[in-house]
Amino acid sequence: MNKENIIYDLFQLENKTVVLTGSSGRLGSQYAHILSASGANVVLVDKEIKKNKKLEQELIKKYNTKAVAYTADISNKKDVIKMKNAIVKKFKKIDILINNAFYNPNQSKYSSVSLEKFPLELWNEVINVNLSGVFLCSQEIGSVMAKQKTGVIVNIASIYGLVGADQRIYGKNKLNSPVSYAATKGAVVNLTRYLAAYWHGKNVRVNTLSLGGVLDKSYMDKSFIKKYSEKTILGRMANHNEFNAALLFLSSDASSYMTGANLVLDGGWTAW
Repeated sequence: MNKENIIYDLFQLENKTVVLTGSSGRLGSQYAHILSASGANVVLVDKEIKKNKKLEQELIKKYNTKAVAYTADISNKKDVIKMKNAIVKKFKKIDILINNAFYNPNQSKYSSVSLEKFPLELWNEVINVNLSGVFLCSQEIGSVMAKQKTGVIVNIASIYGLVGADQRIYGKNKLNSPVSYAATKGAVVNLTRYLAAYWHGKNVRVNTLSLGGVLDKSYMDKSFIKKYSEKTILGRMANHNEFNAALLFLSSDASSYMTGANLVLDGGWTAW
């Protein structure tokens, strides 16, 4: 028996149709590449039209897959329904949904605003993308999967959906993780459990991937990086490509007996 074939068969996504939201971001583009390298046809859903189209061409050229860039507002039900119908029309099926799109105003003028002064308008804006967007995409695309009697949904969450953000590591930085981000990511973790239980008997698996902080020196200062790193067992922040294998695992048959679970990749942050 060929060892390489066994491993390949577990993780391969040959001709699978994958819907990836938030595809043009730092992590989203990484996910697009690993999914395409595994043989999937990735529908790249993002509002960044130019970046998304460029990514589409990269994937087609490098992996010879049928990647498609699609522009949609995932917080708008009509947009999501239109997107679903277009994908089903083109590919006849949807195998995998990666709910990766999110909004975290940690680089905006509100990043250092206290809880007491956090604007309701911004709270609602984050809820619309991070929670309503996940709900709508899961509702529409998950229903297609249930009818197919097969499908996989992976919801991307965060350690701040599991534990409170340690305000001490931010200090006087304008960088912070606002209340709205933590609230939505915590909600996504339990939404995952609900969806997994709801679609029992339909062969639709739903899991969460909760991520730790990703190193980005373009806006993180040395003080923050040092303080954050000291809170992890591994003593560092994640590199932007270190979640790819876990995403592929959850998307593929390698995780065929896993549903309603939360896979945490945080360098040991939550293990202390």
